[in-house]
Amino acid sequence: MINRPVEELTNIGVTVANKLRHIGVHTQQDLKKMGAAKAYIRLSSIEPNKTLPVCYYLYSLEGAIKNKDWRTLTENTKKKLRSKAGIN
Repeated sequence: MINRPVEELTNIGVTVANKLRHIGVHTQQDLKKMGAAKAYIRLSSIEPNKTLPVCYYLYSLEGAIKNKDWRTLTENTKKKLRSKAGIN
């Protein structure tokens, strides 16, 4: 796996890339090490009064780690991610 900067990752746009850098995630390897669920939780803590869309954040982060479109994640993977992130 090439260790690309977050702004070059699948599913990650400028806004999410900036937020990821704010929590110390600068590369694909950083994101993989933190994990999608933990990154989602940390991103959520930046703006506690705002609900982050699960598909655009949690699933997109997992897709970025795996270098695949978030819409191709299985329902089982999505369920596990929601559970790890504390989302029912």
